[in-house]
Amino acid sequence: MTTLRPFTCDDLFKFNNVNFDPLTETYGLSFYTQYLAKWPEYFQLAESPSGQIMGYIMGKVEGHLDNWHGHVTALTVSPDYRRLGLAALLMSFLEDISEKKRAYFVDLFVRKSNQVAINMYTNLGYIIYRTILEYYSGDQDEDAYDMRKALSRDVNKKSVIPYTQPVRLEDIDMN
Repeated sequence: MTTLRPFTCDDLFKFNNVNFDPLTETYGLSFYTQYLAKWPEYFQLAESPSGQIMGYIMGKVEGHLDNWHGHVTALTVSPDYRRLGLAALLMSFLEDISEKKRAYFVDLFVRKSNQVAINMYTNLGYIIYRTILEYYSGDQDEDAYDMRKALSRDVNKKSVIPYTQPVRLEDIDMN
């Protein structure tokens, strides 16, 4: 049986087995602790009965007016626990928190090359809202999809009317 529980500072020393995936973005300790301090309700962990970390989700709520939204900063599941519905469970949890915070939508960024994740998010009701050029840096810069799902507050679904042209990171309001 899987347990969802709040992520704690102690978990920062136990979650490497999940973060070794090459498609998982990893951050410095200060980044994780900033999220724990500012948005603890958005930082959840899936744990096995033996106490092993199966996956986690880290997010936040941000924006203003009709751009008030939940954002998925990181979602990852250990390879040993994939295809069990854990990612969908964690996403549902973040969406529920965002509903309670009266957000209009939830968004996330995903590599254009990560077709498995794109398919999963699409199956969860997300749409490709826009392409962000060269969002991911590395040996070869890679574009990202900004994917969104409207929540109940966005009655007219204005938050998910897709852009037709790609944008650059510096051209968008990240809040």
